[in-house]
Amino acid sequence: MDGHPICAACGAAVVPAAAPRWEHVPAGRAFPGRSAWFAPVTWPELAGLRTYREFVARYPWTTRPELCGGAITSEADWREGVRRLRDYHARLTVLRRRRVLRAGENPYLELAGVLAGVVSDSGVAGPLTWSVPGGLGSVLNLPARRRELAALLSWAIPGEGALDVLYRYGPLVECGAGTGYWAALLRARGADVVASDLAPGRRPWTAVPAASAVTAVRANRGRTLLLCWPPHDDDTAGYAALRAYHGDVLLYVGGGAGGPTGTVRFHRELELNWSPAEQAALPTWPGLRDRLVVYRRNVVRRPLAERDRCPGCRRFMPTGAAGRCDACFARHPPAMALRVNGYRVEYPREVVDAMPPGLRLAFERSPSLIRGAPLR
Repeated sequence: MDGHPICAACGAAVVPAAAPRWEHVPAGRAFPGRSAWFAPVTWPELAGLRTYREFVARYPWTTRPELCGGAITSEADWREGVRRLRDYHARLTVLRRRRVLRAGENPYLELAGVLAGVVSDSGVAGPLTWSVPGGLGSVLNLPARRRELAALLSWAIPGEGALDVLYRYGPLVECGAGTGYWAALLRARGADVVASDLAPGRRPWTAVPAASAVTAVRANRGRTLLLCWPPHDDDTAGYAALRAYHGDVLLYVGGGAGGPTGTVRFHRELELNWSPAEQAALPTWPGLRDRLVVYRRNVVRRPLAERDRCPGCRRFMPTGAAGRCDACFARHPPAMALRVNGYRVEYPREVVDAMPPGLRLAFERSPSLIRGAPLR
């Protein structure tokens, strides 16, 4: 719960020692913030390691099954990872110096292809299919690669087929355009795109004026609305823009309900009042299911009448809320409750009684524990 391993017997924090042993963190000492056992692989350090033995010495967790999820990094994985990352960072360094995209370019797809092992000197060889076997993923550190490319380019990877579809529905207004990467690719193709963002990137790829999604929609009537990865926790960026929009076609890039894109209210509005008319596959990072969906507005609008209710007392709760309401929690507290990512997670008595002793003790000492729920 607090991001560190615990002893199965007493629940205290533990750290790896010489395989296969673990040691307790001394009482009163905090869990170490920096440790070779848990440090993710970084390119500056990886580039300075000359042999596989040096790699294992620096990142010992990559060969401990209980720390790497069983995906042990072999010497072949290490060599292939270094090769891919060297090519990736060389291309990324060149890209960081640029801010103009020419027609036909898509450096995001090329960089992702390098990491996936499907890029040749002539570009991406076929569809982006990730080839990250065994411990190669530990070397590549794909979550870190995705974050750095999202900050520089976008969260979603544009594909040629999707860009062709978007071009056909111009002129466009893109809300939440971020760095303007998608808009820049479309403009390089000759598309008419107005891009905006409430907080544009510091070095956008094309002009991205600062504006809220609703303001941008209302100022660009007659343009087709494009929403690319609207946030999952902000109705003003997705749902409000959709309600302010009066066009009949919506272009949406992201995942389905329950994923990392679009709020609960946004997806309920789509389900009620819009119908998918066309789809285009997108290159995606492992574990994601992005796609471009062309929606058409239904002839008759149905009100968003569905309301979330407390499973205990059936009172209305905020849209997207999870668990019981505060009143039910206070009247009938569970055996244990924890605060996780802003949500209250409740554990009934039978679940608490079935917990391994170490896990229960760790939860009881956790700062995430909600005081007031009985533990005995």
